[in-house]
Amino acid sequence: MKILIIEDERELAKSMMVYLRQESYVCEVAYTSQEALEKVIFHEYDCILLDITLPDGNGLEILDRLKKEDKSEGVIIISAKNSLDDKIQGLNLGADDYLAKPFHLSEMGARISAVIRRKRFEGNNTLSFDELTIDLVGKVTTVNNKLIDLTRKEYDLLLFLISNKNRVVSKNAIAEHLSGDAADVFDNFDFIYAHMKNLKKKLSEAGSQDFIKTVYGLGYKFEG
Repeated sequence: MKILIIEDERELAKSMMVYLRQESYVCEVAYTSQEALEKVIFHEYDCILLDITLPDGNGLEILDRLKKEDKSEGVIIISAKNSLDDKIQGLNLGADDYLAKPFHLSEMGARISAVIRRKRFEGNNTLSFDELTIDLVGKVTTVNNKLIDLTRKEYDLLLFLISNKNRVVSKNAIAEHLSGDAADVFDNFDFIYAHMKNLKKKLSEAGSQDFIKTVYGLGYKFEG
């Protein structure tokens, strides 16, 4: 899952990023309103952590732009202003949750997970496709109740395909989702092929049917 942190307090942004990367998220950071707008307009995220007070603008303006662009990302407003007016205005503009500083990183992580489940997986804690089951809270995958040892990238790849179920996902979109800003440095998609091959092999050897289809020349599709 891919997260964008919009926060001008660099030490706080760093601690948030370190924590979320430990939790297997791909993270990007924007320190200004201008940086944030460039990212949200041209890229997709699963959740955006949005500080209201930025040096060159108001975070609520970014939220308003997101909604005007019909973007589907979950948004959690973060602000030192623990006021009812900020919360109401943000929620009315379409934010999904609100965190007031200071906050515990574990609470932030729990709220992100909840928002992603609501936005991407209809609020479910568990996803089931015949013999294949994914526990979104425990972050484990089983086939016929047998635990499958997936790497972080393989698990994230599987979730990304499921969140786009029955739609073709391009190799470019997968590269950006798995690597964030680093996707630009890759000359080819060999790392995607490797992750996909290993994921499909592990599921198949565990007895899973072939849910992941290759659409030649376009990308991949999860059919469930």
